[in-house]
Amino acid sequence: MGVFLVFLVLCFIIFIVFLASSLYVVRQQSVAIIERFGRYQNTSASGIHMRLPFGMDRIAARVQLRLLQSEIVVETKTKDNVFVTLNVATQYRVNEQNVIDAYYKLMRPEAQIKSYIEDALRSSVPKLTLDELFEKKDEIALEVQHQVAEEMSTYGYIIVKTLITKVEPDAEVKQSMNEINAAQRKRVAAQELAEADKIKIVTAASAEAEKDRLHGVGIAQQRKAIVDGLAESIAELKQANVGMTEEQIMSILLTNQYLDTLNQFAAGGNQTLFLPNNPEGVEDIRAQILSALKAK
Repeated sequence: MGVFLVFLVLCFIIFIVFLASSLYVVRQQSVAIIERFGRYQNTSASGIHMRLPFGMDRIAARVQLRLLQSEIVVETKTKDNVFVTLNVATQYRVNEQNVIDAYYKLMRPEAQIKSYIEDALRSSVPKLTLDELFEKKDEIALEVQHQVAEEMSTYGYIIVKTLITKVEPDAEVKQSMNEINAAQRKRVAAQELAEADKIKIVTAASAEAEKDRLHGVGIAQQRKAIVDGLAESIAELKQANVGMTEEQIMSILLTNQYLDTLNQFAAGGNQTLFLPNNPEGVEDIRAQILSALKAK
C-alpha cells in the first residue's frame, strides 16, 4: 500500500512537471515563434498553447504586432550647400502574414530601417534648396516612406508612416536667415511709412488747393456783390433825378465804400494801414478807382 501511494505521488509530480513544461501563454497583439530542436516549427497566436516538454519545443521569440516608432536624426545638405539636420519619426509594425521573415531575416530591424531612411533622404534632399525643403518636407517624407516600405516589405515589415518632424539648418545659416527676414520687414515698414507720409502730403495739398479755390470763389462773389450794389445805387440815384452826373454819383459811392473800409479796419483790432494824410490823397485814390473803372 505504501509503495503504491509513493508511485501515485511520483506520477502526479511527473504530470505536473510535464504540464508546466508543455503549457505556455501568448499575450494579446503578439505571437510566439516555436522551434523544435532548433528548427522553426510554428507560430502561435495569442492565448494558451501546448508544446513538447523538456526542451524539445522552445519559444524562440515573442514578436510584437503593435505599432512601433523609431526616432531618427539625419544630417545632410541641400542643393544650395546648406547643412541641415532632419528629425524623422518612422512608425512601423510586423506584417502578421509574414512574421517568419520579420524574425529570421533581420537581426536589428530598427537599424535597418534607419539605414534605408538615411539613404533615401540623402538622395532626395540635395535636389532641393533650403526654402524648397521647408515647403516640400511632407512630400519628401511620403517619397521616403514609399521607398523604405518597398524595401522592408520583403523582410516582413510594414512602414505605416514617415514624418519629418523638424528641419534644423546650421546655426550660422539660421542666424543669417533671421537677419534677412528682419531686414525685409524693416524695408516693408519703411515703405509703408513713406506711403503714409505721401498720402498725408497729397491730402494736405489737395485740402489747401480746395481752400484757395473756395477763398477765390468767395472773393469773386464778394466783389460781384459790391459791383451789383454800386450798380443798384447808381440806378436808384438816376431814377431819383437829383441833378448829378453819373461820374458824381460814382464818386460819392466810392467815397462811402472807402469810409466803410476804414471802419472795418478800425474794428479789427491792432492792425496797421498806410493811408494818405490829407484830403487830396483821398481824392487821388477816388480818381484812380474811377480811371480804372473807365478803362474797363
